[in-house]
Amino acid sequence: MAGNLRILSLGAARALAVLSAAAMALPAASASDEIPALPQTRPIALTGATIHPVSGPEIAAGTIVFDQGRITAIGANAAIPEHAEVIDATGKHIYPGLISANSILGLTEISAVRATLDVQEPGSINPNARSASSIHPDSELFPVARANGILTALAVPEGGLLSGQSAVLRMDGWTPEEMTVRSAAAMHLRWPDLRINRDPRAPKSVEDQQKDIDEAQKAIRDAFAIARSYWRARKARSADFKSDLRWEAMIPVFDGTLPVFVHAETLAQIEAALAWAREAELKIVLVGGHDAWRLASQLKETGTPVIIALATAMPLRRDEAYDSAFRTAALLREAGVRFCLATNGQRSEASNERNLPYEAAMAAAFGLPRDEALKAVTLYPAQILGIADQLGSLEPGKAATLIVTDGDPLDFPTRVEAAFIDGRKISLTNRQTRLRDKYLEKFRRK
Repeated sequence: MAGNLRILSLGAARALAVLSAAAMALPAASASDEIPALPQTRPIALTGATIHPVSGPEIAAGTIVFDQGRITAIGANAAIPEHAEVIDATGKHIYPGLISANSILGLTEISAVRATLDVQEPGSINPNARSASSIHPDSELFPVARANGILTALAVPEGGLLSGQSAVLRMDGWTPEEMTVRSAAAMHLRWPDLRINRDPRAPKSVEDQQKDIDEAQKAIRDAFAIARSYWRARKARSADFKSDLRWEAMIPVFDGTLPVFVHAETLAQIEAALAWAREAELKIVLVGGHDAWRLASQLKETGTPVIIALATAMPLRRDEAYDSAFRTAALLREAGVRFCLATNGQRSEASNERNLPYEAAMAAAFGLPRDEALKAVTLYPAQILGIADQLGSLEPGKAATLIVTDGDPLDFPTRVEAAFIDGRKISLTNRQTRLRDKYLEKFRRK
């Protein structure tokens, strides 16, 4: 948390400098306030901007054309249809919408108010829990996040050991169904904390703590063993087969169509998770991965991607360097490990999802090349989440989900001046901009 506070304080002075800037040159979105945007009705061409496809070299003074929610042309001399709406974006920059790969957006509103939380189900084994069915489309947190360029997010369930299934969301829509890009996106397993508190004042003895750890790891192995047996029986269609919704939800895992995302931070957790994955013959994605750099060679060998959350975390150990977390992305890249950057997905941080680009900026400040930092919040999360055929870069045929900025989105002073989700013009108004305008007006009147 200290890292986050430092970043925000560094950006505060710069942010204040742009609050009273003149109205943006680009046309305002057609939607009013936070009302979901209208569908795209005719082709739109953004001209004169520097286009950053991410998957290829930038295009100076380029044009990007999209129709019916899809990019149809991009380049320095892209053809513009006669009936297209042409928007002059000269001097601006166009990037793919940023992707948050580890959030609880839509599942929480105020972390301290229980009635606004729908992040977990009772019990420890809930593979059939689906975050898509719990999304609150009118959350105030969606407009705040997208105003800083985050247009897609993975909504992740919490709780227990086997938390359930996440969903990839577009950050605009009337209903959860309208917002869903992919559901289910992944099955989420939370590896138990293997650390033992040896303080004499600890509420449990060392023996009882070890017993709890052993039981939790056994529960994981038993759940997957039962689910695998169910999967086999389901395929064999045994005469005495009885349907069970929990294990039905696990079938795509064993069919290889639903990845398992394992949330693990420490060296011991990651080692245990990798050993279990080999034993269970499953490919996993590591989420959190504070100590992932310590096992980079093993992660490379097993082809295990890492969703790093957070790049601005504090050191886990007293003898670690202060920048151990900041350098994780650079170290994994050097080792050839696939990765992306995300926030920590905690309830208290949901309102700060807008800070995702600054996580990438911190990684860039500590060894990650700038272009890789940008990919770490656009193309790389799309690849890990299995949506790279639709999102993550600007290419013909992909969704027209993009942002128009006045600079590099990883820099604090940069403003997102326009945003499009599937070709629809998105309002950038949100609770924070309304409060900003309210109090700017207060001081103007003095």
